[in-house]
Amino acid sequence: MPISLGELATSFGCELIGDPDTIVSYLAALQNAESGSLTFLSGASFLKYLSATQAAAVILRAQDVDQCPVAALICDDPYATYARMAAVICPPPAFTPGVHASAVVASTATVAANAHLAANVVVGEGTTIGENTYVGPGSVIGPDCSIGNDCRLIANVTLVKQVVIGARGIFHPGVVIGADGFGNASTAEGWVKVPQIGGVRIGNDVEIGANSTIDCGSIDDTVIGDGVRIDNLCMVGHNVHLGAHTAMAATAAIAGSAKIGERCIFAGASGTVGHIEVCDDVTVAALSFLSKDVTEPGNYAASFPAVAAKSWRKQLARFRRLGQLNERVKKLEK
Repeated sequence: MPISLGELATSFGCELIGDPDTIVSYLAALQNAESGSLTFLSGASFLKYLSATQAAAVILRAQDVDQCPVAALICDDPYATYARMAAVICPPPAFTPGVHASAVVASTATVAANAHLAANVVVGEGTTIGENTYVGPGSVIGPDCSIGNDCRLIANVTLVKQVVIGARGIFHPGVVIGADGFGNASTAEGWVKVPQIGGVRIGNDVEIGANSTIDCGSIDDTVIGDGVRIDNLCMVGHNVHLGAHTAMAATAAIAGSAKIGERCIFAGASGTVGHIEVCDDVTVAALSFLSKDVTEPGNYAASFPAVAAKSWRKQLARFRRLGQLNERVKKLEK
């Protein structure tokens, strides 16, 4: 949506250097921007592109404005400001309220008049779809679910049963919420499945990436707090509690019954074992996992970055000899 720099500056509290009547119509990367586009500078690694940018305007910090050859929107947090402006310039696709002819809606379900159910959507018994919510093609909403207002289920999203979602949620293709957790009792005769009878409760403003899964609770509910961000291909086990504004990058996994605090960050392929508690404001590095309770905020890491295979084999040989070395040291100490 075309908008003037003056409107953007006023709406988002920026100082504008440049013509307030200049119109921006689309977004672009700093190094590829052309006339009519809006871009941003948030890190020193991209500063080399600033002096040559052809953008209509750049969102940046005051310290960088002297190097900007075009109009500037000055703020303290360029990336967050860009995100808010981008949502105005490129809003989500509009949809027409209504129920597609191929959708199947149970007689006891309630669908808001201004919601949209796309082709081949299935809505189960006792389920409620909120105001201005979009349920994309092929999505299956099972029984006794509730989807709040202004949500977007892009396509092929599955809510199995007893899933309650707050307002303004975004769920990308392939998300599965409320499937059975990995509950099995071991016996001499083999595994006995433990019935998974809980649900899933998801707060407001939650976004879940493509092909991620959140299991239902075994007895009590799995709980996802307000503002949580879950990337693609992530796994959240049964009875997990994710605190508000926690984020998980791709392929991160939280095992069953773990309780994660607020504002935690799990980098790619990180995770936890089950039944532990993690306090607020913990960051877990890529390929690392937590195996016990964490009671102090901070950064946690325990992984082996890749090295040349020949070097790794030598290191591994040394690791295997550590026991022998330890015994030799004990003898020398005696």
